[in-house]
Amino acid sequence: MSDAEWVVVRPLLPVSAWLRGRGGQPEAYCHRVMLDAIRYLVDNGTKWRAMPADFPPWDRVYAFFRRWRDHGLVKEFHDRLRGRVRERAGRDPEPSAGVIDSQSIKADAVVGADSRGFDGGKLINGRYLEPARACPSCA
Repeated sequence: MSDAEWVVVRPLLPVSAWLRGRGGQPEAYCHRVMLDAIRYLVDNGTKWRAMPADFPPWDRVYAFFRRWRDHGLVKEFHDRLRGRVRERAGRDPEPSAGVIDSQSIKADAVVGADSRGFDGGKLINGRYLEPARACPSCA
């Protein structure tokens, strides 16, 4: 993460309890390093255990990510960042619409009826795939 990116991202991150004087132990790794590790993982599609040695141990990075995810902080961080980007573009911070796309593929008769049907748009008897949802910040 570049210094310019960090300047934008840092104020959007939640403040640790120990920094707010609410007790607890200081975290062992800087949030910037942890975010860099998670961004590396997402960008390169590697497995947690295949994290390069330049980053903290994979289990510490995973525990950090899991804690943020379980407490809804990943979603909150995303929403804050999306709002900031939309405001800078002169748009309303909250999107008013989204795009949902679906895909059908041809299916054999052995495919279960719960996921099979007729796609009138493509005129095929196919299997329904989960919709690909557009990122809310793109709306």
